[in-house]
Amino acid sequence: MDIFVEFLLFLCIVFPVLHLFHCLPWFREQNEGLKKNLKIDKGISILVPCYNEQGIIETSIKSMKSLSYSQFEVIYINDGSTDSTMILLNRFLKLRPCSKSPLKRLSHKKVEEFYQSELYPNIYVIDKLNGGKADSLNAGIEYSSQSLVVTLDADTILTNQALSVVNDTFEDKDVVAAGGMVHVLQTKTAKPLNRLSLLHANMLIRVQTLDFLKAFYITKMSLSRFHALAIISGAFGIFKKQVLLDVGGYRSTIGEDIDITLRIHRHISKHKNKKIIFIPEAICYTELPETWKDLIKQRVRWQKAFIDCFIHFRSFFGKTLFTKSVSFFYIFESFLVGTIAPYVMTGIVVLNGILNPPSSYVQYILFYLLYIFLFGIAYDLVAIGMGKYYGFSFQKKDASRLLFAIIFDIYVYRFVTMYIVLYGSISYFFNKKWNKVARTGRNYQTDSKPDSKPAA
Repeated sequence: MDIFVEFLLFLCIVFPVLHLFHCLPWFREQNEGLKKNLKIDKGISILVPCYNEQGIIETSIKSMKSLSYSQFEVIYINDGSTDSTMILLNRFLKLRPCSKSPLKRLSHKKVEEFYQSELYPNIYVIDKLNGGKADSLNAGIEYSSQSLVVTLDADTILTNQALSVVNDTFEDKDVVAAGGMVHVLQTKTAKPLNRLSLLHANMLIRVQTLDFLKAFYITKMSLSRFHALAIISGAFGIFKKQVLLDVGGYRSTIGEDIDITLRIHRHISKHKNKKIIFIPEAICYTELPETWKDLIKQRVRWQKAFIDCFIHFRSFFGKTLFTKSVSFFYIFESFLVGTIAPYVMTGIVVLNGILNPPSSYVQYILFYLLYIFLFGIAYDLVAIGMGKYYGFSFQKKDASRLLFAIIFDIYVYRFVTMYIVLYGSISYFFNKKWNKVARTGRNYQTDSKPDSKPAA
């Protein structure tokens, strides 16, 4: 038992330290970065699944009108919404029925009608029976006409240059899939566009903002360089369409974003040099939960998705544990450190509180808590610095708000999320369903002009 606890504590320290340094610009790969001055814009299909998105759909449409790119189409997939989503799509886009044949390679629920916008000819709408997000994405892939597929959540807003960055990145023929940088929509400012503001964000949004900066600029950056990126965020994913077809499209599961990423990893394990990467320069904003109730719903679903994929891909992980970096990090970091360690630490504290044996593990826990405090500060500061390095910084008057958010993060937020992991892991085996997080219904500022139209 002593050896296992010490090994677990060792992993809990080593992985964060590794990512903290490996994310820094000094460790950029030789071919990492963007190719400039490309003359050809590759065709991009943007897929936006919609289920009861009446509160955010207008913002989404306005954001699509701001994209300065010459070869893209947008496909909204109305997944049997029971609210006014379809009515609003028709109101803002002036839809008319359009004849288009699907590929008939992926399965999905029946498509009732395929529409094209009269106002914006490269925006389409699929109206289909309800089948879930994965089913909707499969329908979108079937009707898409471009070689690159971008998947967005309905509350995701792309920055003006996001597609150009994607185009540049996929000049590398070995890149088959990628994830973009996700910033918090509630911190977006109109001018300047690369400035983040915490002024109107509550404490929960502020601490989630720090959480996302750490998750993307530190962890995803590092894992991408190790070729171990196991999750392309559903908020902003980019894929070669052929790869999505080769793996059979999306599987209907609680965590389609983890699942599709791991299935692509399994697919490219047979193809030398093919890779999945993170693109920090491809920016989007997405709405985050503003209440503890919605945050718990979201994080429980994420943990259920993790456990589901751990079980579903156990054979792949077992066969490639020491030959594929994605398997190594998924098992040793995400599973042992991220899921098992909280149970062990909690068990030690409880047992010592009840039994207080002579041979105690309390010293290990106290050491780990001190480490969390010191390293937590370092992690938050490095994440903020990395954001600034990539052009996104907070306003000077946000300094005090950031300070209190860091303190709240270290002493409250991370312990709450740790126990959400515990709950989510257990509840997966009793209830595999998940509840949709409520949208705020807020009409956000985008970069678009009121009467602008997307590029044809």
